[in-house]
Amino acid sequence: MTLTALPGQPQLAYRGDTLFLEEVRLSDLAARYGTPLFAYSKASMLSALAAYQRGFAGRDAQICYAMKANSSLGVLQVFARAGCGFDIVSAGELKRVIAAGGDPRKVIFSGVGKTRAEMRTALEAGIGCFNVESTAELEVLHEVATELGTQAPVSIRVNPNVDPQTHPYISTGLKGNKFGVAHEETVATYQRAASLSGLRVVGIDCHIGSQITQESPYLDAMDRILDLVAAIEAAGVPRLQHIDFGGGLGIDYQGDTPPAADALWAQLLAKIDARGYGDRKLMIEPGRSLVGNAGVCLTEVLYLKPGEQKNFCIVDAAMNDLPRPAMYQAWQAIVPLERTPDAAERPAYDVVGPICESGDWIGRDRHLGPVQAGDRLAVLSAGAYCMSMSSNYNTRGRAAEVLVDGDQVHLIRERESAEDTFHKERLV
Repeated sequence: MTLTALPGQPQLAYRGDTLFLEEVRLSDLAARYGTPLFAYSKASMLSALAAYQRGFAGRDAQICYAMKANSSLGVLQVFARAGCGFDIVSAGELKRVIAAGGDPRKVIFSGVGKTRAEMRTALEAGIGCFNVESTAELEVLHEVATELGTQAPVSIRVNPNVDPQTHPYISTGLKGNKFGVAHEETVATYQRAASLSGLRVVGIDCHIGSQITQESPYLDAMDRILDLVAAIEAAGVPRLQHIDFGGGLGIDYQGDTPPAADALWAQLLAKIDARGYGDRKLMIEPGRSLVGNAGVCLTEVLYLKPGEQKNFCIVDAAMNDLPRPAMYQAWQAIVPLERTPDAAERPAYDVVGPICESGDWIGRDRHLGPVQAGDRLAVLSAGAYCMSMSSNYNTRGRAAEVLVDGDQVHLIRERESAEDTFHKERLV
């Protein structure tokens, strides 16, 4: 039997003309659980994590999965059992970490809009660190910690004004972005933090964006952060215990060639050592690079609708399931679950969903082969920022999710019914 692996998808391959995820036939999953359906490869997630672990071998380092990429409990459980910490941006995410068996002491709380209630919840849970993103937040966190009779461990998230060379919506390290404290204000912010009795300064943080595919933005940001560490400590702030370089490493969506995690960190660690900071604890916050190419979304073709200017392939997945194309004009490969050898030239289709919006498209101008109603397709690279950003628009229930582990399949989220979408609502 011919085995045809798909680029950038280490656990996804055609065996003959049938698409498998690990040892499981995807058409069997679609038949058993229905569509739309998200399926994730456990081996793919652990393989991606292993590249970071190799990069940090022999170092004092903590990998904190940025769970906004995919916060499903079954996914979090995989990373918790592998020893990961978690990067969170809400108290709700903290509760998910705890429910999945994660250790609050390995949690970093990021985000520009933490409420007092969220701060209190995180302090009571005993999280590892708050990544503070403004001087106003610093003052409020001090007040909340003082009210609880404790100290909040803090790291200042620095905005280094480094261009990550990615989509503007997922760029976070430029002056025009809402994130972090301006590079020029960092030393003074640290001095203020060190003076507040409710705070304990433990580190420094930087995150410049997402889907970064080049080394140079990381190297530039690292130079700026290490310069700041020297300036902060020279200004009388106690020694910073850890340096957090964030996440943002991209994946292969359409022939993208991001560096391998271990190769990237070999370069970054060489710079850290050369600058004399090799003895510091290092922290990183990868998200997309751990789960993005571990997931696929299975969908069924409902109708083919030829037109004068466009041919449409209407499927049962939609922008509420796969929001990235509508939000970012993102590209994700779309392939059939069962290939049909056919040399004849076929028309290109716009793959679209049932939602009542012209923005409800999954892929444009795709050559899908001899597709027909009832066929099933896989939207690739769907492990990150799909289910976590999904919605109930048009009163569509969110899709089911399964975790594939070799030849075993675990249902980790049941499909939502219409009643599930409005069970908290009340008539007047």
